[in-house]
Amino acid sequence: MFDFNIQSVSNNFKDAFGKKIERRIEIRKDPVYLKQSRITFSRSKEKERGIEKFYSPPDFDMNREKCPFCSENIKETTPVLSEKLKLPDRLVYKNSVLFPNLFPYTEWSGVSIFDDIHYVEMGTASIESYRDCLINCSHYLSEVKKKDSQSVFMAITQNYLPAAGGSLIHPHLQVHATKIISENHRIIKKRTENHKNKFGSDLFSDYLKFEKKIGLRYIGSTGLWEWTAAFAPRGFYEIWGICPGTSSLLEFKNNKLWEDLAKGILNTQKFYKSINRNSCNFTIISIEDGKNIPELQISIIARSGYAPWVRSDITGFEFAFNEMATFTPPENTAENARLFWT
Repeated sequence: MFDFNIQSVSNNFKDAFGKKIERRIEIRKDPVYLKQSRITFSRSKEKERGIEKFYSPPDFDMNREKCPFCSENIKETTPVLSEKLKLPDRLVYKNSVLFPNLFPYTEWSGVSIFDDIHYVEMGTASIESYRDCLINCSHYLSEVKKKDSQSVFMAITQNYLPAAGGSLIHPHLQVHATKIISENHRIIKKRTENHKNKFGSDLFSDYLKFEKKIGLRYIGSTGLWEWTAAFAPRGFYEIWGICPGTSSLLEFKNNKLWEDLAKGILNTQKFYKSINRNSCNFTIISIEDGKNIPELQISIIARSGYAPWVRSDITGFEFAFNEMATFTPPENTAENARLFWT
């Protein structure tokens, strides 16, 4: 049903004094997305800039006066929702405020801020702030679906600090809906349909059963969500959350779904903070066409630190081979992350 394929190769040479050295590399293929990646173990010995301590943003980033997401600026600096949605200018849920993205990626790109706290250190946000922001995103996507039934390829993402692609440090999520299928939507649509036709069951639920049975990468649960380290990481310290039996991002009335997800996100962030990573991304995608859509799965990846003269986590290798190269085995990631699920 699933092939957890690992190939090993080695690079052999001598150091400057004639001592023989062997460096092992693992090539793994993700059994869900069928994407190949590499574990380059020896790179862990390199000096990695930006993780010798936990860095905070520079002073100029901490200035509320110049932040368009702070409450004193938001009405003058952020756009208003399309009249087609027949909603207020900005969608509000408790302390979360959602509005269009000034620099959109899709026909329906939005930004949902958590609250009025300008900067929140990795892993220290409240569960409620994440939960409410996720609910706001879900509500927005539900309204989009009513007005544009063809924009079924949806996502909720986060770019935590500029090192992860965020332009502002004020905590926020990004939300997307489009009628043009993305590469990942295409892959997961085909994989879930083929799996259902062949085995009569759901791809992510079956994958989770395998990981729990193996036990090497399974981390733990937060209510409805189960968490495991990615077998073939697409980024550093990648962790997956899977919600068996739930396939839609439009469940904005299901508070438990979003609160349990928020707990897992924060557990992951606490783990990242413990290894001095102050930046990360998460992604959740869904296909809201009312057919046999994939169960919800979130991927969280640590990024290079937001720090002076940091080393990027993307090199020429990734562009040349179209494969991610990390240096930490996911089995080690799971072992260290489990401490934050107990």
